[in-house]
Amino acid sequence: MNKSGLVDALQQEAVISKAKAEAVVDILFGTMSDALISGDRVEIRGFCSIFIKDYKGYVGRNPKTGAPVEISPKKLPFFKCGKALKERVDD
Repeated sequence: MNKSGLVDALQQEAVISKAKAEAVVDILFGTMSDALISGDRVEIRGFCSIFIKDYKGYVGRNPKTGAPVEISPKKLPFFKCGKALKERVDD
């Protein structure tokens, strides 16, 4: 499912206009993104938790040439599946 599929499902389930459904989805994802950017954790009980994980820099190797390559530190979002979702998918 992609964003437009989510908008369509929300529109049909909540019986609202497509514009309102799209606004709700945009607000939801925008708020979640803002929380992650500010360093907060997003937790939806039973579904998932998303948080920012810090990765340190290191020296890697170019697989083609074998030359050392400096990998800079970075921050990436990390998704952790909730117990209820895991059980539901595993059935």
